[in-house]
Amino acid sequence: MRIIFLGPPGAGKGTQAGLLQERQGLTHVSTGEMFREALANGSPLGAEAKRYMDAGELVPDKVVIGMVKERLGQPDCAAGCVLDGFPRTVPQAEALAREVEIDLVIDLRCDLAAVASRLEGRRVHLPSGRIYHVDSKPPRVEGQDDETGEALIVREDDRPETVARRLKVYEEQTAALLGHYQSAGTPPVASIDGMHEVETVSAAIVAAIEEVKKNA
Repeated sequence: MRIIFLGPPGAGKGTQAGLLQERQGLTHVSTGEMFREALANGSPLGAEAKRYMDAGELVPDKVVIGMVKERLGQPDCAAGCVLDGFPRTVPQAEALAREVEIDLVIDLRCDLAAVASRLEGRRVHLPSGRIYHVDSKPPRVEGQDDETGEALIVREDDRPETVARRLKVYEEQTAALLGHYQSAGTPPVASIDGMHEVETVSAAIVAAIEEVKKNA
């Protein structure tokens, strides 16, 4: 089972993909995480991608597609995966379709003003990747990771001015993907309200997956 998540930044795609990895055994493939790992490892592609990410802009297709193709070829993706953050443009979707069959597209619908608040309130412990939120998931001690006591930071792409640009890019470019997949008719598209509680959204996603399996 190969699944694509669509939705604006802050819609909960990473959270839901992580749950599918934990509960369904589908590898969570996050392009954002791939870029951060590539940067930490000194990869030129990672450094190039970071410049665009920090500015709230889309990373060029040639950079993203090369990294994603390599990632999908790794053994842990053989049994299935969830793509989080790719594709983001119609040309990327077309390139992906030439490389791998996708079974389901999940569109997480969200109010953009609400997701802006979600993003701007995020705090991250960089060494572990643990994510907190000042309102919905605060750390036990303000500004400190629960497990290590180390400092939490605001990622560059979660700062208000960058969030505004990211959402603008989504509206102008990435949102067209939904129309592309709906027009194509395959893979099937499941539209789910992403503003509900995490477990409610998760249950709706699992139901959509089971429906695809039933009709396979």
